Amino acid sequence: MAIRTEPFILNMGPQHPSTHGVFRMRVTLDGEVVVDVEPVIGYLHRGIEKLAEGRTYTQNIPFTDRLDYLVSMTNNFAYVLAVEKLVGIEVPERAEYLRIIMTETMRIASHLMAIGFFLNDLGAMMTPVLYMWREREKLLDLFEMVCGQRLTYNYMRIGGVSHDIPEEFLPALKRFVAEMPGFIDEYDQLLSQNEVLLARTKGVGILPKDTAINTAASGPVLRASGVKWDIRRADTYSIYDRFDFEIPVGTVGDCYDRYWVRMQEMRQSVHILEQAIAQLPEGEICAKVPQLLRPPVGEVYGHIEGPKGELGFYLVSDNSIAPYRFHMRPPALMNLTALKDMVVGWKVADLIIIFGSIDVCLGEVDR
Repeated sequence: MAIRTEPFILNMGPQHPSTHGVFRMRVTLDGEVVVDVEPVIGYLHRGIEKLAEGRTYTQNIPFTDRLDYLVSMTNNFAYVLAVEKLVGIEVPERAEYLRIIMTETMRIASHLMAIGFFLNDLGAMMTPVLYMWREREKLLDLFEMVCGQRLTYNYMRIGGVSHDIPEEFLPALKRFVAEMPGFIDEYDQLLSQNEVLLARTKGVGILPKDTAINTAASGPVLRASGVKWDIRRADTYSIYDRFDFEIPVGTVGDCYDRYWVRMQEMRQSVHILEQAIAQLPEGEICAKVPQLLRPPVGEVYGHIEGPKGELGFYLVSDNSIAPYRFHMRPPALMNLTALKDMVVGWKVADLIIIFGSIDVCLGEVDR
């Protein structure tokens, strides 16, 4: 006999001042089944977009560190590319290669945490994330060599990078690149055919291809749904057209595919790093740029393929030393628009896993 139940609303979060915790889901449930979900954002109260309109173009670079704070240099990269496009600045060759090296190592660091914390949400308490933290710590050592920081890595500059890499950097990076494929194999062996992981993720939280496109999803969330779209190829920027790499694509669009795509993207990032190290030229690391930029009147949109998807900056110049308008297109915010389509009809326990598979960082979501 069916039991009659009344739908009720449950507020999930915010419960902790960190990534998942500064986020609230207003979930409508029928028993344990999700009937509706409303993502509620805005608990960080940063106001970066408005603050940036009162500071010079260079002074705004540290704001970008604090967006997706796991990949600060990637955020730097997207912003300075937009400014360079607005002004018409040509970046030296060596600086272009250093930028690619930093952003691809950051992609690996981001995916390590995305997969580790996703499995933590699934119930694999600490073991996988500690395995992956082991390799991330090696990357943090590399970032510290370059810019002296281990979280908000402020390194990119308008016209290039802040300074050259130290002599011990390349040998350490080469060791990492040589070892990393073996560690990815280890993760694969540990996880990819694990019966609990398969049972909890296969066919769960499916995001169909058309829905993924219509909700403006990007990055691994979009590619897991079978859409072969990567800005590094589709609207290439910097020197990505010089590198050979594949674009991993899922078939179902479920939680497992989102996990799998990130695993394969780490392999591709290692391949790009191998090529970048081999091709790295000598030379200048920053173009000569005025201390106070006054871009011509106009507007520009610059975007890159960040670890979570399309990261873009829209800038409007009125020929002053500060942007007249400064707007960000963060991938985590846009990917959250697909959350409802993924979770309706699933249970509360599945909701946690589906949300974890999106890989959000609330630093760039907050408005």
